[in-house]
Amino acid sequence: MVTQLPPSSQSNIIYPDSDEQPMADNTKQFELIVLIKKNLDLLFADDANVFVAGDLLWYPVEGNNVNRRAPDVMVVFGRPKGDRGSYLQWQEDNIPPQVVFEILSPGNRAKDMIAKYKFYQRYGVEEYYLYDPDTEELTGWLRSEDELQEIEQMVGWVSPRLGIRFELVDNNLQIFRPDGQRFLSYLELDQLRQQECQRAEQERQRAENAESRLLEERQRAENAEAELEALRALLKARGIDPD
Repeated sequence: MVTQLPPSSQSNIIYPDSDEQPMADNTKQFELIVLIKKNLDLLFADDANVFVAGDLLWYPVEGNNVNRRAPDVMVVFGRPKGDRGSYLQWQEDNIPPQVVFEILSPGNRAKDMIAKYKFYQRYGVEEYYLYDPDTEELTGWLRSEDELQEIEQMVGWVSPRLGIRFELVDNNLQIFRPDGQRFLSYLELDQLRQQECQRAEQERQRAENAESRLLEERQRAENAEAELEALRALLKARGIDPD
């Protein structure tokens, strides 16, 4: 049972924006967090009421600044995009994050992960995904009534909320958008951008070359017409009917 503090006390409580913990313990964990967060940003870029955050403190209960978690990635449907120092649920129409992701690192302890699971179950998370990049183990839970129940088969699983599909390819996590496109890193996206720029430049050059050839053919035709008219004039000057 959560005890609500009197309003006068609640207004004086500070909710820190940082837990003074690093976002990630190693490069592998960091890259996966960024990959998921940024691709979800792209996936919901056109929906103003889907908020995606990474390593943001979530306070579910007003008046309690100790009860908090910072999911590696969280998605909230029904809340506008925008900058936040932390996610104060009572200021967000009391909407909890519906989907959370955690990427394990060697520093994560079993006790901490159990506490996170209990927190997410208690405060309304609908989908919880956990990946260990060292063991390549992918686990997921889906809410059924008041409980997060483990998903039996995560390979090929499609998130009900996000529409994304989870796969393990060569024992590495890969996530696919609803359109079948794989989540891409910034480097891969930049390479695709460069390839697209190169294709666009090649198309522009082909178009310019085609236009240049057309102009050359038009000029040759005009030159031939001019030469023909000059010959007609010469023949007429000599009394010869050119026709």
